[in-house]
Amino acid sequence: MVLSRGWSVFLMLVGVWTWVIWPRFAVAIWNDPRAWSAGVVGDGTPTSFLWVHALLIAASLALGTTVGVLGIKGWRASRAAR
Repeated sequence: MVLSRGWSVFLMLVGVWTWVIWPRFAVAIWNDPRAWSAGVVGDGTPTSFLWVHALLIAASLALGTTVGVLGIKGWRASRAAR
């Protein structure tokens, strides 16, 4: 299957968007007092709030990377097909 150039660009943009948004969200979660048992950023042990969001962020980055790579491969395949 060969993706159109338009869909390939869309997939690449989704991959870039993922890497722009989710690391910023990770910083916000890290700096949230609910992420730490002591209620102070960096003090105490990480709470389930932090762990659940860390897993969500990791999964989203993995999916975004995969989608971006598929977009790059689609772009290259559509160029080679011409």
